[in-house]
Amino acid sequence: MRNAQREDMAERTAKIRNEAGIHCRPSAFIVRVVEGYQGRIRVISEEGDVDIRSMMSILSLGLQQGAEIRIQVSGPEEESMCSELVTLFETEFDFPPYA
Repeated sequence: MRNAQREDMAERTAKIRNEAGIHCRPSAFIVRVVEGYQGRIRVISEEGDVDIRSMMSILSLGLQQGAEIRIQVSGPEEESMCSELVTLFETEFDFPPYA
């Protein structure tokens, strides 16, 4: 993990609450939310430090229920984007089961 932090970035912590962790479907939803964002977004966990613009990057973190992450956002409306991402990562996704 990198320790360097810019003062002009928003940073928050989040705790994964989803019972199944952040798997493919939540990851795809999160990637859609950040699509087109003009700033920089990083998620830092015990497993690494990734840009979350791809589902594979999010999945590479292996985020299970109870894991804590740090979210860093720099760019336009960084505070609101960072808050929205905290909400998403802390969501208990309840996707309907496949038939």
